Amino acid sequence: MNKRRLSGKTVLVTGGAGFMGSNFIHQLLAAVPDVRVINLDLLTYAGNPENLKGVPQARYSFVEGDICDTALVTKLFAKSDYVVNFAAESHVDRSIHGGARTFMRTNVEGVLSVLEALRASEGIELMIHISTDEVWGDLPLKSSKRFNEQSPFKPSSPYAASKAGGDLLAHAYHRTYGVPVIVTHATNNFGPRQYPEKMIPFFITQAQRGKPVTLYGDGKNRRDWLFVEDHSRAIQALLERGVAGEAYGISQQGAEPTNRWMAELILRELGKSASLITYIKDRPGHDLRYAVDSSKIRKLGWKPRVTLEAGIKRTIEWYEEHGAWLENVLARTAKVNPHIGV
Repeated sequence: MNKRRLSGKTVLVTGGAGFMGSNFIHQLLAAVPDVRVINLDLLTYAGNPENLKGVPQARYSFVEGDICDTALVTKLFAKSDYVVNFAAESHVDRSIHGGARTFMRTNVEGVLSVLEALRASEGIELMIHISTDEVWGDLPLKSSKRFNEQSPFKPSSPYAASKAGGDLLAHAYHRTYGVPVIVTHATNNFGPRQYPEKMIPFFITQAQRGKPVTLYGDGKNRRDWLFVEDHSRAIQALLERGVAGEAYGISQQGAEPTNRWMAELILRELGKSASLITYIKDRPGHDLRYAVDSSKIRKLGWKPRVTLEAGIKRTIEWYEEHGAWLENVLARTAKVNPHIGV
């Protein structure tokens, strides 16, 4: 298909004050000199306005609001050409220990609200709904199989189930109403600005302070990690060349290190002893292995550029250079989420 033009267009990003959304905004504004971005974010505990420091203010505007507010979302759609829906509750542990209602509200009711706005908006060329590979469940540790876009949904956690619900709505709205929406399924992202409840920044911040780096179970669970900048480039590629109604898996598609290996790598980079690793009781329904076939999006010309090791080094450097950001976030973390882990 012909490449869609982003130059001179306006992209509405929901959840743009979070980790993945803010990285996408930074990257898009740098890659397309005259694109404009509207960022809609509710600023829940993981949303941080500091994540947008340095963006060109002449091409960026922020609206504090809820994607469940369909009237507000529809109003913003009328000012936009493209939409990328990052807004989500995303931490598995909180969905298990803290209850799933908030996850259902944002990840299902919120997606329904956005789809209703899309249905009412004729001017939107394409919407991308950001989901996760966790909707597919997990794979055996020793398997060579990878999930793909045709894999059945078998979510293991309340979080993953809520994301699956939103994904199914997006596909149903395309089938029934013809709305131009794409659903993406990326493997675990990591990089700068990630809230420290997630595994890699949690390990970094714990190790920096000489505190235990806790691993669930035996630490042998495997993940295919993706540096967040590569994910942002993938989303831009889909805005330009993706096919509405389709789903796309996004992954490094390389080695799948164990959580133990990742902990050891981070400790080595920080010059810390592996004795900081501490094993704790496994969490309920813990997925064993994530692996995604990303050949479909690679046919559009995208491929990851940052290796796992290089990405970890850059991530550690960012956290070391942004101590004030980290301290501000850590001051809120213990109050919000006592179940931080992997």
